[in-house]
Amino acid sequence: MNKSESKYFNTATKMDLALISLLKKKSFQYITVSEICETAGVNRSTFYLHYETIGDLLNETTRYLLNDFLSYFSTDAQAIVHNLKNCELNELVFIGDKHLTPYLTYIKDNKEVFATALLHNKTLGFEDIYKRMFENIFNPILDRFHYPPNDRQYVMMYYLNGINAIVSEWLKNGCDKPIKEISEIIAVCIYGLKREQ
Repeated sequence: MNKSESKYFNTATKMDLALISLLKKKSFQYITVSEICETAGVNRSTFYLHYETIGDLLNETTRYLLNDFLSYFSTDAQAIVHNLKNCELNELVFIGDKHLTPYLTYIKDNKEVFATALLHNKTLGFEDIYKRMFENIFNPILDRFHYPPNDRQYVMMYYLNGINAIVSEWLKNGCDKPIKEISEIIAVCIYGLKREQ
């Protein structure tokens, strides 16, 4: 990446972070280009060099958050998605330290960003992301476990909302409990028994 590309991406990142910062204070529809520019420390012409509308920035910010999130996972964990039909069934169980530790580490490292994302999940388009994840990840996994197709949406909502409730409570408490303990709480809620130490 040359210097001008690096500067372009640094400016884009500043605007992503500015939007996230502003979303902590107000709803998306009330955020202006001027506020984004002031928060990011850029001028309006720089904004319009990067985006046509605030909606374009919102789309990029969502990608920024997802890419940052995925960077916490090992490449072999990310590769499972591409190998859902052929991998061993035990590799499809995501409630364990291998997947929960990077997930919870990301949340703890990005408390404010994640809390903002949870509050604005519709604005940031996470419902569409969930639908794609259901179609491309969760549904094929449940298929491998021969789960009845008509029940899959309910099962996934149960798991996802339960995990989000635990994470939300952890965020409210400033991520005071260690990651290992939160991982254990999630596993106990899902499996019903405390795993052996």
